[in-house]
Amino acid sequence: MAYPMLTQPLRHPADPDPTASTKARAVLLLGIAALVTGPMVGGLVPAWIALALARQATADIDAAAGFLTGRRLVRIGTALAWAGVALAATALVLAVVIGLLHLVPTGAGQDFDSHTS
Repeated sequence: MAYPMLTQPLRHPADPDPTASTKARAVLLLGIAALVTGPMVGGLVPAWIALALARQATADIDAAAGFLTGRRLVRIGTALAWAGVALAATALVLAVVIGLLHLVPTGAGQDFDSHTS
């Protein structure tokens, strides 16, 4: 029994070379920026831009039918962007809790009348 050769199909000479998506690279860089600046709450801006750009990059990669690469970069950038959002949310919650704790009285005084009859 003869087995067919397991090779890749031949490329047509007019087909373009597969190239990396520049939007995928931008998503990755924005995701890194979101992760780094997330604890300062400023990470929300690059995170939302990265998430919006990730949708466009994924659509472009799907439409390119294999001639545009970078799906892995988009996945990593998206995960980093969400991590930046989580860090920003955590920093915001901590800031609110610390702010509320500063409003609580210290309890140094008495809360009842010391002169009873």
